Amino acid sequence: MEVKKGVIVSLGYGKYFLSDKIVGFVPIEESRGPARRTYVYVDGLSEPVIASKTEATMLRDMAQEGPGGIECAMALDLLERMLNDFQHVGRMLRRSIKDEVGLDIDDLEKRVHDVFARDDLPAQQDGLFASEEQD
Repeated sequence: MEVKKGVIVSLGYGKYFLSDKIVGFVPIEESRGPARRTYVYVDGLSEPVIASKTEATMLRDMAQEGPGGIECAMALDLLERMLNDFQHVGRMLRRSIKDEVGLDIDDLEKRVHDVFARDDLPAQQDGLFASEEQD
């Protein structure tokens, strides 16, 4: 995997950094949740930034190229926000919304989880900054 320089990487919830300023990831072990998945170390900041995305998602964003990358990151950020909001909708309200307007929040929640399911795989960081090490 080659990290592209100058790619804007979404950390979720409106937090964005340039790919070449991100120097490390540490998965959050305790109190991990939808808005707290990864500590992101950024060059120039003394404390890590808390990201709502997994290491795998951010690594994929750091390696992306071509048009549409920002739009894709924004769409994934929106899906993550929706997933977080769905968790606050109780069973009775879900059933009422489905009966009233046909919106199946349970199905939407499952489908959004499926989008992020591949992000639960451990990120492979071998050679992440290989091009810099060879310089």
